[in-house]
Amino acid sequence: MTLSILGARIIDPASGLDQVSDLHIDAGKIVAIGAAPAGFHAARSLNAEGLVAAPGLVDLSVALREPGYSRKGTIASETRAAAAGGVTSLCCPPRTKPILDTSAVAELILDRAREAGHAKVFPIGALSKGLEGEQLAELIALRDAGCVAFGNGLSGFSNTRTLCRALEYAATFDLTVMFHSQDRDLAHGGLAHEGAMASFLGLPGIPETAETVALARDLLLVEQTGVRAHFSQLTSARGVELIAQAQARGLPVTADVALYQLILTDEALVDFSSLYHVQPPLRTRTDRDGLREAVKAGVIQAISSHHQPHERDAKLAPFGATEPGISSVELLLPLALTLVDDGLLDLPTLLKRLSSGPAHALRLPVGELKVGAAADLVVFDPQASTVAGEQWRSKGENCPFIGHCLPGAVRYTLVDGHISHEA
Repeated sequence: MTLSILGARIIDPASGLDQVSDLHIDAGKIVAIGAAPAGFHAARSLNAEGLVAAPGLVDLSVALREPGYSRKGTIASETRAAAAGGVTSLCCPPRTKPILDTSAVAELILDRAREAGHAKVFPIGALSKGLEGEQLAELIALRDAGCVAFGNGLSGFSNTRTLCRALEYAATFDLTVMFHSQDRDLAHGGLAHEGAMASFLGLPGIPETAETVALARDLLLVEQTGVRAHFSQLTSARGVELIAQAQARGLPVTADVALYQLILTDEALVDFSSLYHVQPPLRTRTDRDGLREAVKAGVIQAISSHHQPHERDAKLAPFGATEPGISSVELLLPLALTLVDDGLLDLPTLLKRLSSGPAHALRLPVGELKVGAAADLVVFDPQASTVAGEQWRSKGENCPFIGHCLPGAVRYTLVDGHISHEA
């Protein structure tokens, strides 16, 4: 289908483009920015005056829950929710049932994602079999099946020697390893950040050192093995200092942060609301401010939703018995625009952290607007607002932002030139 987007403010952080112009699409590709090519006739034109057209958002962590946990979400429901949040490409973590440690599971996910057609899906394969940290998964078979990186989530490895051997193997084949650095022993049994709020509420704590001790070890192993590493879900100011030091030494290290960590702190737990139960936990204002500064400086290249949908019952028990996680991918752009409203980032920089930044971190062939590239776009109104939850597409309603009025509204999301979401 041929399509023209007329009069939009086109922002492409990858090239630095920021101008009011037209954009023309044919056969799923961008064929022109500015004047239409000779002989081009649009089957549909979108009047985008006053709107912003940008690369579709790239989310590095969206739990699709399928296969195995369809009561929490499905590939169809969660990619539909992602498209509503302006996301055109997403990575799904390996914690499915069965675990994403075989090519058969990867192929199943990719087949169902193509059938749904709402967003492009890039699987993250398990680094170890069953995520048990004992034996290496079949990384090359997983890579050939479509996995773009490999990780073990918060499960960790049984010992550092096994992890080191896994990283050496990954480095040999130039594979990207995704770390979720949290020391299993220091975090054991913890529910909240170890500090004044956890003490006040009587909740067992997870100290900041659970992250920094694991980070220090992981960064030393990255330096030793030369593996390409991405550190996901950073939560502490001292943690991002370690990342910055590693980058200054020239290590091939990138990082992301969960968007909710840039907005919330452990003070949100004061009423024991399980909607704020996440792992790793919400930390202090000082940590949040450190994370924000790292995003601003580019030490953290990517902002992700770390979307984890749950069925209603999963959040109804007492705080400690509930399942951790927030469902937020369909609010990714409006929530992120609060950072612009707060004066932390300008709009082009925010869009960079949501598109070309994460795409570059995992070497994904997405996240930019240029002639010849796939027409993956989000078109949004920066002056409008979104009432969170007014329309809800995810199967998981475990979102503390429901009912909030957020800045900006996604009007259209396009994947390969096809409109996958239209407000």
